[in-house]
Amino acid sequence: MKYRLLIWIMWPSFLVAGLAEGLLFSVIHPSELLFFGHHPDISDEGIYTLGFFVIWMFCAFSSALTAYILPGIEAPKDGDPVDRGLI
Repeated sequence: MKYRLLIWIMWPSFLVAGLAEGLLFSVIHPSELLFFGHHPDISDEGIYTLGFFVIWMFCAFSSALTAYILPGIEAPKDGDPVDRGLI
């Protein structure tokens, strides 16, 4: 069940991160980025890669929070009725 929950969190966040990176870098070119007033000494592909993983991390955090607040995430205790939430 833990692996299934991990896939439910990581796969949608991967898809959304891919779309978000495409939208972000279609508007902003990596050579236009400034970090603390300086241009990074990283290739454009490196910026794309770092950007993707940062966006994926934020999307995964959002998906994890969604999974956390869904009903049925915890195993039922003895005597408690079974919660038929999504998870």
